[in-house]
Amino acid sequence: MTRIPRYTVLLLFLIVVLMPAYVLVVTSFKAGSDIGVTSQWNLPSTWTTASWEKAWTALRPSFLRTFQLAVPVAVISSLIGAANGFVLSRWRFPGADVVFTLILFGMFIPYQAVMIPLRDIVLTLGVPPGIPTLVLAHCVYGIPICTLIFRNYYATTVPEDLVEAARVDGAGLLRTFTRIILPISGPGFVVTVIWQFTSAWNDYLFAIFLSNTRNGPITIALNALAGAQSPDYAASMAGALITSLPTLLVYVLLGRWFIGGLMAGSVKS
Repeated sequence: MTRIPRYTVLLLFLIVVLMPAYVLVVTSFKAGSDIGVTSQWNLPSTWTTASWEKAWTALRPSFLRTFQLAVPVAVISSLIGAANGFVLSRWRFPGADVVFTLILFGMFIPYQAVMIPLRDIVLTLGVPPGIPTLVLAHCVYGIPICTLIFRNYYATTVPEDLVEAARVDGAGLLRTFTRIILPISGPGFVVTVIWQFTSAWNDYLFAIFLSNTRNGPITIALNALAGAQSPDYAASMAGALITSLPTLLVYVLLGRWFIGGLMAGSVKS
C-alpha cells in the first residue's frame, strides 16, 4: 500500500513535466484560427501539417549545418579530452596539478564575458565565419569538461597494472593510449559525446555572436522562424519539435550507457 502514494506523486510530477510538451505538439498541428490562450489545451478542430511543412522548409538548410557543427565538436573535443585525461592521470610530470587546475578554470569563465574577445580572436586568425568558427569555439570550451570526465575515469577505473604492463612490453605513452586505453574508454566517450553534441546543437549564445541566419546553426533559424511582430505560433512549435528531435534521438540511443559512464569514474576499483 505504501507504493500507491509514491506512484501517485510521481504521476503528478510526470503530468506537470509533460504539460508543456502536450501544448507544443497539439499547437503544431493547429490551424491559425484554432490558436489562442483560451484554446491552447484543446485538440485541433482540423489537424494539419502545414506548419510542419513551413517549419521544415525554413529550417532544412541549417539542419544539415548543425550536424556539421555538433558531430565534429563531439568527436574532436572528446578525443582531446581523452588524451588530456590520460596524461594528467598517468604521467605525473612537474606541475601536472597546476595544469589540470588551469584547464578546469576554463569551465567557470562565463561565456558572456569572452564573446567580444573571442570574436576578435577568430577574425584575427582568419577562421571562416559560421560553422568553422563555431566548431573551434565549442571544441575549446568543451576541453575542460571532457578532460575532467576522462581524468576521473582513467584515474579510478583503469588499473595501473595495465599501463605498467604496456610499459614493460616497450609501448610508449602514445602507443599505450591509442592501442590499450582508447579501446576501453567507451563509457567515458558516451558521456562526453552526449554532452558535447547536445551543447553544440542547443547553443544559441555562441551562434548569435559568431554566425548569422545564412551560415549559422538551427537555433538561429528557429529564432528567425519565430519572428517578432506577428509570430506564427504553430510553425514555431513545429520548428521547436524538429530542432529537439536529434538530441532526443541521441539520448534514446545512448542514454542507457550515459549514467553508467558517469558512474564508471566515481569510485576506485
